[in-house]
Formats: sequence, C-alpha cells, structure tokens
Amino acid sequence: MAQSPAAESAPIRVGVIGVGVMGYNHARVLGDLPGAQMVGIADPDEGQRGRVSALLGCTGVGSVDELIALGVDALVIAAPTHLHHDVALAAIAAGKHVLVEKPIAPTVAEAEAIVAAAKAKGVALMVGHVERFNPAVEAVKNAIRGEEILSIGITRVGPFPPRMSNVGVVIDLAVHDIDLICHFTGSHIVDVQPQVKAAVADREDIALLQFRTANGVLAHINTNWLTPFKARTVHVATRNKYVIGDLLTRQVTECFDYKPDGSYSMRHLPVAYAEPLRVELTRFLEAVRGGRDPAVSGEDGVAAIATAMRCLDNFPAPKSAPETPLRVVAAG
Repeated sequence: MAQSPAAESAPIRVGVIGVGVMGYNHARVLGDLPGAQMVGIADPDEGQRGRVSALLGCTGVGSVDELIALGVDALVIAAPTHLHHDVALAAIAAGKHVLVEKPIAPTVAEAEAIVAAAKAKGVALMVGHVERFNPAVEAVKNAIRGEEILSIGITRVGPFPPRMSNVGVVIDLAVHDIDLICHFTGSHIVDVQPQVKAAVADREDIALLQFRTANGVLAHINTNWLTPFKARTVHVATRNKYVIGDLLTRQVTECFDYKPDGSYSMRHLPVAYAEPLRVELTRFLEAVRGGRDPAVSGEDGVAAIATAMRCLDNFPAPKSAPETPLRVVAAG
C-alpha cells in the first residue's frame, strides 16, 4: 500500500457518510486536519446535510454514490450501525479506504465480510473505537506496560440518550470497554458471563458483564442508562500497582509500593492533552498513506462485536432495524 513521494505529499481527499452527532464531528476535525482535504458529506436528511455543509464549507450530497463520484480517496462511515455493511462494501468496491465507526457491523458475519472485502481490494480499513485514543487510556496503558495484570474493572454509565433507538447499552457503550480490555491485556476474551436487563427501555439498559481473557486476566464492565450523570472510569490491578483512570476528567492515579502495614504510595501520572478524534483520524490518514497499520484493525472490530453479541445471546432479540434504501444514509 506504499505510495510514491508525490502521492505522499498530496492531501488525502476524504468524505463523511452520515452527519449526525458523530459524523459531524468527524467532518469538523477533518476540515482542519493537516494532510486531509474535506471533500464532502453524504446524508439523506436534506436539512441536516444543508446545515453541516454550510457550517463546514463543503459539498453536501444525498447518496453514497454521489459522494464517491466527487473523487474521494477515503471515506468515514458514521451512518447507523445497520447500514455499515452495505455502505462499507460499496466504498471498498470503489477502491476507497474506509474508517467505520464502532461497532463495525451489527453481526459478526457482516463484520467479517467487511474485513474480507478490504483485504481483497487492498485498501486500509480502520474501526472507530475512539476511546483507544483518549489520553487517559494511553496513560493507563503506559503505567501497566510490562506488569502482570490481575484484573480490570470499567464503569461506563449515564442517562438515557434520546438519540439512541436501535441498540442497547451493550452495543452502544460496553463495546468500547470490551475493546479496551483487549487493548490493555494484549489478549482476547474467552469467557463471558453477562447479566443484562431492560429496566425502562425496550432494549437492554443495564449490563453487568464479567470476562476472562486468554492470558488469564479477570475483567468486568458496569454499564447502564439509568445513572443521572456520566461516569467513565477504569481500574487496573497488577501484581505491583493499582491504576485508576477517569476517562472524562483525564486524571490517572497510580498506587504502588505496598507496605506490610497496609500503607502505600500514590501519585498522579502525567496525561497529555489531545482530542481523541483528531488523534484517531490522524492515525487513519497514516494508514491510508501506508506508513503504518491501522491503529484499530478490522479484526479488532470483529472481536469487539463478537464478544458484545455473546453478551446478548440469552437476551430477547431486538426488533428489526428500520428499512433504509442502500443508496442513502441516515443521520447517526
């Protein structure tokens, strides 16, 4: 996937498919990102499309095909999850590099089909697990590097999001932390013990999930849409230290030097300042140029959705996704 020196210096022409909250943010960052040229957006909602294209000063079109016809090199797919498979395959078939928002697809089979298509076409495929690029996550990862990890506990809770309609907390929230568990441990999840419940919504809004990784780390995720405030915390216990990361305030604390009397030392670790989405998109551009592998591979995305679906094995099947024509992409 290496490019010529001339190609390496030229800006990468990028488009965004779906400009709801996340898609708008992708387009906003791309419009100010060195090495990228924000070509246009695609969304069937004429009003939303017009607002975003006016705000960002880029072309707005109503379909995937129209966006591809503008001459993009790469596409960010921020459409609703049930459209990811068809839209990604269309983009890949046209030879475009693709960043697909998390989760990569609603089923393992569709996720694997996207990965296979990208490999066959020789294009870069990256999955938008943006939490990987949170500076607090990087600080935690650095603090536990080389340590024997014993357990990981992650809490991701908050109020019900009015925009959410076709997935529950496992797919919307816990999939972030399933990916982080694999990222922190350098392993994959082998055992899943889920407890999920729909308390006030049609889909699961409470999930208490327990895991064991292939390298023996025990982990759990507590997530819900019932808490009146947002909380995003990571606790990692290793043989020699205990690391606490607040992913919202981006404060990371390390407890270490345990004494027989129960005392220990504590310090706050330095956390860099960076916008996670900007870092993610920078890494995507690097993968498009062939300078490095995608930071979150298609296989990583498949592993995350596969584990998330295992957590829902015994939960009632969700209602069918709304029908949306392939040629247009709903906001999301």
